[in-house]
Amino acid sequence: MRKKLLGILLCVLLGGIACELRGESYVGRVVDERGEGIGFATVYLSAIPEIGTATNNDGWFELTCHVHETSEVIVSFIGYEKAVVTIGDLASRDSMTIVLKEQPIALQEMVVEGKSSKKKNRRKEMSRLLYEVYNRMEYDFSDDNTRYKIVSDVRMDAEGSPWGMEQMIAEVVVMPARRSDGRDSLQFSGKHCKRFFDKSIRARANDIYESGELAEKELRAASEVDSGVVVHKALWGMGNIKYDFRKFMSDVKHWTVTTENDGETVLTHREKHNYLGLFKFEIKRHYILDSETYSVKRFSEEGEASVSIPFGYKVKGVYLDMLNLLNMDQDRIEKFRIRRGNGKVSLNTIYERGEDGKIYVKEKNLVADVKITSTKKQDIPLNVRATQRATWRKTGVEPMKSGEITRRVKREVVEVY
Repeated sequence: MRKKLLGILLCVLLGGIACELRGESYVGRVVDERGEGIGFATVYLSAIPEIGTATNNDGWFELTCHVHETSEVIVSFIGYEKAVVTIGDLASRDSMTIVLKEQPIALQEMVVEGKSSKKKNRRKEMSRLLYEVYNRMEYDFSDDNTRYKIVSDVRMDAEGSPWGMEQMIAEVVVMPARRSDGRDSLQFSGKHCKRFFDKSIRARANDIYESGELAEKELRAASEVDSGVVVHKALWGMGNIKYDFRKFMSDVKHWTVTTENDGETVLTHREKHNYLGLFKFEIKRHYILDSETYSVKRFSEEGEASVSIPFGYKVKGVYLDMLNLLNMDQDRIEKFRIRRGNGKVSLNTIYERGEDGKIYVKEKNLVADVKITSTKKQDIPLNVRATQRATWRKTGVEPMKSGEITRRVKREVVEVY
């Protein structure tokens, strides 16, 4: 981090630019349009994402840095449009209120789903439309390797309250032509990682961590692979748009044209499974297209699953410790037998067109709500909110060398302001 700051200062001096550098702490509050504080929003320097912090449950933050007053600060939270302010803005008052505008996680318009037709001519029309859309994808999405620098935030909630958030600064190389099955091959290099905790939640988590089997098992697992790297890499790799589209093109009867609004057409594919009533899941894939060109503007997936275990499954040992970490009740769970589980996941990918005319990922958002229920009807809710934003990209790059690819990234633990 120091080397990067020195590099910036050196560039300023060599450029002959006289400027005032600030080394201060800046206090502010992040709120929604109703004026309510947003907990665990991230606040970081646009040019140096490693320098940043997170808000507490009431939306307050304190950012300490040593940069020029024109330096941009990004304020980001899942489900909201990012805000951009400058260090000068923050310095101009004792505390600054930053309002984030909502950006829905799923489709930005209501989707009124149409019914798929069994008529032969309608099936032919749909087949022809799918073919044209895929041809457009082949043109719009480059087969060249692309390197992104991303800021990846994953927030954990339980019972409606956030209890922690992990942010990873990373670089990924997407290689569309690398795999023969049509999926993108993905390389991941974690650069910097912070875990933000509320002070009381962190203390409680430490008690659970140190009193059970979790510490020993987790340390053993950490020596082999970093779960944080796996999570952030997997999130970026989700929603492989061309692969999924091509895979389900022939399944014409499960496609519908759902909406045409403001020059946009929404194509939806539905996949549904039921295994003996014990495990059920349904996935809806929405492709939001420009009505004239059929270019993809956004891609949204909605998944819903449920599992039923007739006699329940006893949770014990390290898994019981993990369950206690996710449970916000003050009373420690000593016994738990899972009877049912259900969850919903929404994934949203927003694209932008580059100077070369190709389409690239701009942002990915994810919301996951899961609830597990015991045989005694005790519910444990778990909510995950994640957002990944590309801050830089370069096309036509070489694959990462083996030394660049990371499996473990050292974490900095930070208690929120």
